[in-house]
Amino acid sequence: QVRLVESGGGLVEPGGSLRLSCVASGLSMSDYHMGWFRQAQGKEREFVARLSRINGITIYADSVKGRFTISTDSAKKTLYLQMNSLKPEDTAVYFCAARRADYGAWNYYGQGTQVTVSS
Repeated sequence: QVRLVESGGGLVEPGGSLRLSCVASGLSMSDYHMGWFRQAQGKEREFVARLSRINGITIYADSVKGRFTISTDSAKKTLYLQMNSLKPEDTAVYFCAARRADYGAWNYYGQGTQVTVSS
């Protein structure tokens, strides 16, 4: 059974930083593209970042480019999202996700972790 469990969310002031973690079980991270999504209250879930299983290439949404960094620690089966220079508009529930195919729908999502950016 595949499980993705996020942690690391919380309340942070604008300009601050947080690092989210996602522990994966029941799958080999080398077989999956790994990613982060977020959903703000009243809005659709949106893509944040992706790490390719093939070549390690990273892709970011324009809204987070230059501020967020996606990475993995395969030995710990953990996906990370380092978030710097946080803005109030980054407030959302953040989900990690895994996708086996190169394109199409993501196969698995975690339960999410809340990030609130506010003074």
